[in-house]
Amino acid sequence: MDDLLREFLTESGEHLDTVDAELVRFEQDPNNQTILRNIFRLVHTIKGTCGFLGLPRLEALAHAAETLMGRFRDGLPATSESVTLILSTLDRLKAILADLEATGSEPAGSDDDLISELERMASAEPEAAPAPPPEIVLPEPVSRELKPGEVSLDDLEAAFLAAPGPSEADFAAPVTPPVEAPKVEAPKPAAPKAVAPKAEAAEADSAKAEPAGDTEAVVATETTAAGSKIQTIRVNVDTLEHLMTMVSELVLTRNQLLEIARRHEDSSYKVPLQRLSHVTAELQEGVMKTRMQPIGSAWQKLPRVVRDLSAELGKQIDLVMVGAETELDRQVLEVIKDPLTHMVRNSADHGLESTAGRIAVGKPARGTIRLAAYHEGGTITIEIADDGKGLDLAAIRKKAVERGLASQSDVERMTDAQVAKFIFDAGFSTAAAVTSVSGRGVGMDVVKTNIETIGGIIDIATTAGRGTTFTIKIPLTLAIVAALIVRAGEHRFALPQVAVLELVRVDAGAQRVERINGSPVLRLRERLLPIVSLTGLLGQSDGQGAETEQAGFVVVAQVGRERFGILVDEVFHTEEIVVKPMSAKLRHIPMFAGNTILGDGAVVLIVDPNGVARQVAQGIQGSNSHADADAESEAAEMGDAKTTLLVFKGGQGSFKAVPLSLVTRLEEIECDKVEWLGGRPLIQYRGRLMPLVPADSAITIRSEGTQALVVFSDGERAMGLVVDEIVDIVEERLDIEIAADRSDLIGSAVLRGRATDIINIAHFLPLAYDDWARGPKKAEQASTLLLVDDSAFFRDMLSPVLKAAGYQVITAASAEAALTILQSDARIEVVVTDLEMPGRSGFDLVAAMRGAEPRLAGLPVIGLTGTVGTDVVERARSLAISDLVAKFDRSGLIAALAEISATNVSQAA
Repeated sequence: MDDLLREFLTESGEHLDTVDAELVRFEQDPNNQTILRNIFRLVHTIKGTCGFLGLPRLEALAHAAETLMGRFRDGLPATSESVTLILSTLDRLKAILADLEATGSEPAGSDDDLISELERMASAEPEAAPAPPPEIVLPEPVSRELKPGEVSLDDLEAAFLAAPGPSEADFAAPVTPPVEAPKVEAPKPAAPKAVAPKAEAAEADSAKAEPAGDTEAVVATETTAAGSKIQTIRVNVDTLEHLMTMVSELVLTRNQLLEIARRHEDSSYKVPLQRLSHVTAELQEGVMKTRMQPIGSAWQKLPRVVRDLSAELGKQIDLVMVGAETELDRQVLEVIKDPLTHMVRNSADHGLESTAGRIAVGKPARGTIRLAAYHEGGTITIEIADDGKGLDLAAIRKKAVERGLASQSDVERMTDAQVAKFIFDAGFSTAAAVTSVSGRGVGMDVVKTNIETIGGIIDIATTAGRGTTFTIKIPLTLAIVAALIVRAGEHRFALPQVAVLELVRVDAGAQRVERINGSPVLRLRERLLPIVSLTGLLGQSDGQGAETEQAGFVVVAQVGRERFGILVDEVFHTEEIVVKPMSAKLRHIPMFAGNTILGDGAVVLIVDPNGVARQVAQGIQGSNSHADADAESEAAEMGDAKTTLLVFKGGQGSFKAVPLSLVTRLEEIECDKVEWLGGRPLIQYRGRLMPLVPADSAITIRSEGTQALVVFSDGERAMGLVVDEIVDIVEERLDIEIAADRSDLIGSAVLRGRATDIINIAHFLPLAYDDWARGPKKAEQASTLLLVDDSAFFRDMLSPVLKAAGYQVITAASAEAALTILQSDARIEVVVTDLEMPGRSGFDLVAAMRGAEPRLAGLPVIGLTGTVGTDVVERARSLAISDLVAKFDRSGLIAALAEISATNVSQAA
C-alpha cells in the first residue's frame, strides 16, 4: 500500500467519524448552517479524493450522499429518516474503507440500494410552506392635542434626520495606521461566510465584489490567520512508543544516579545531577504530552449510539457530555472506549424508563444520560449517570441467590452498595427478556475486567426512582507512576501511591493490631479496619505468628468504597517508577500489576491494590474471613449508634454538650461589640441583630476581651448561646437520662470520662424569640415513630429529645419521602408530622395514609403546628389526627406520645 492511499485512509476515517457526530448535532439543530457546511465540506473532500485515486464505488456513494446534503442547503427539511439514511451510508463507507485497508484494493459490490434511496430523497420536493397568517390591522393610535412647548413625534423624527451626522473621517481615523488594519478589518470577511446558505457561491461572489482598496487588509488577515494556525504533523505510534521507552530508561538511570548520590557525601556532582534530574522530568512531561489525548475522542461515537438506541427502544434520550477536553494516556483511552460505549447502552436500556413511564411518575418525558470527566489527583474520574429508575436491588438480591453467588442470609446482611456489585458477575442479568441491546448478562463483567486491567476501579451509587451513577477512576498513564516503596519480610515492593490514604505505625502499645474471630483488624479513629499482611498474602510465613503484627506499619489503602490496611515491616520513600509488564509465568497472580527497577538496580514487584482488595473481600487470609470482621464492625457500629457532640464549659466550670448537627457556627466576638436593648444583650451578626442567651444562669457576659459563642440558626433567624469556653468535638454513644426537674437539660452522659450535661436547645430558643418554644416529659413506653418535617434544623432538634425519651426515631424531609418509608417499614407505630410543610402538606400526607392499606390507615398521627385555629382543628378531626401540638411544645409532644402508647397498651390488653 503506497503512502498516498495510507494517508487517504487515515484522513477519511477521521472525516467520517466527524461527520457521524456532526449529523446527530444537525438533526437536533437543522437550522445551523455552520454544521451543515462542515458536513458538506468533509463529504465533498472524501468524494473528490476517491475520484483522484480511482475508487469508483466510494466516489458514487459519497456523491449520492453529497447530493442529498446539497438539498438540505437548498432548504429541504432534514427529517429523521433522511439522517438515518445518510448515517447508513457512512457505515457502508466505513466498511468499504476497512476492506480497502485490509486488501489494498476497493472491494467489489453494489450499493444501488443506498444510492437509489438517496437519489429518491434528493429528488423529493419540499412541502409547500403554510400560508402566511392574515395581517393584523391595528387601530389608529389615540392622539391628543399638544400642550404648549410639546413637539409632535413626526417633527422630532424630521429634525433627527436633518441633523448632521459624524463625518466618514471620524471612522477612518482608527484604521489609518497600517499595523491596526488587520485588527479592524479582520472580522469583515467572516461575517457573510457565517450566514451564507451556499458557501462556495457566497465566497466567489464576495471575492468578485471586494473593492480594490480592501485587498491589502484581506491579505493581511489571511497571513495573520496562517501564522497563528496550529501546525501538526502525523507521527507513527511506534515512534512515540519507542521514544517513551527511551525516556523510561532515562528515568531509571536518573533514579540510580540519585541513589548513588544519597550514599556518598561528595557533593561535587550533585548540582549537575540535580540539573539532569530537572531536565529528565521536563523531557518526561513533554513526551507524556505526546501520548495524551482528550477523552472526547473516545466519546465521539456516543451521540450516534444514543440516537440509534433512542429510535430502537422508543425512548427520548438526551446525552450530556462534560469535560470532553480532559486528557489521558492514549493507551488508557483505547482500553476504556468499549466499556464506556457498553455502559451508555446499558443506561439507555436498563436505566431510563419508557416515555410513558417517566410521565406517569412525574418526570420529564426526555431522559438524560450524563457523561463527565475530570482530573482528581493522579487519576481521571469518569461518571456515567442517568436520571432513570435506579437499580432494582430486590431483583438483584433474588437473582444472586438463584445463581448461587451468595446465600439468602448473606444477601440480607449486605449493604445496597455490595448488592449492586453483583451486576459485574459474568452472565448476571435481571432483564425479563433478551433484546438486541442487552439481557444476556454479557458486558458488565467485561467492563469491570477491562477497567481493572489498567489499574482502575468502578463504583456504583443508585437511588430508587432517581437514577444510577457509575464512577470510574483510572490512572492518568500506565507508563510512569508514583509509588511507595515498602519492605515485607526480606523483599521490597512498590505500592501505587494513588491508592494510599495514610500510614499508621503499629506497636504493642495503644496503636496495635487486634484480632476478631482470628482476623487481624486495626481500630483506627473508632472504626475497625481489616488488615492483611503482605507476607501472609504471599504465603511467606516467618514463624513468628501474631508477634509480627505488633510492630511495623499499616498502609491504609482504599479501592472504591472499600478501605483496608496492608501490614508491612518497613516504609522507605516514594519514587517515580517505570511500570514493566509481568512475565507470562507470573501473570496469573492477581496480587501484582507489574514490576519495576529501583534506583539501586533491584527489581521489585508492583502490588495491585485491586487484587489485594479482592483478597480482603474473599477472606482467604487467616482462619476466618475478613467479611466477618467487617460484619462485626458494622454490627458494633449499629449497636453503638454514635452522635457527634460539641463540648463546652458553661457556668461554674461544668461541662455541657449539644449535638453538633444543630450548631451553625462557632464564634469568638469582641466584648465591646455587645449591645444592650431593653435589658437584652444583642450583637450585629451578618447584617442582622442576633440575641445572645447565656447557656447557664451562672454565666455573665464579659465586659472586655473576647466572648465565646455557639450560633444556632434557622432560616434568617439566629441565636448566640454564650458559653465560657469551647472544649472539644467528640463522637460518643449517648446513654442519658431525662432530667425531669430542669427544662434546660435533656440529661447527663459520660463523655470522654467526664460527666457532661446535654443541653436542651428547645429551652433556649424562646428566650431569644417568642415564637420558639420549650420542653419535655419522658414517655412511659417506647415506640418506633416517624418524624416528618421539611426543616432539617427542627428534625435535628427534636430527634435527640425523642431518642432520649426512649423512642426509635426515623426521619423524613417531605410527605413523599414519608409515604415511601411508611410503605417499606412496618415497625413504625406512630407518625409525628409538621402540618404546614411546603408542597404536599402534613394534611396531604395524612389524607394519603387514610386512603392507603389498613395498616397505614390506622396509624395514629400527631400534628405539629405553629397556630391552632378552628379550621385546623376541624380538618385534623376530619382526618382522625390523634392530637395537635404546638411546634415547640416539647412537653406537650412527649405527653401526647405517652398517651398514645398507653392507649395502645390498654387496647392490646
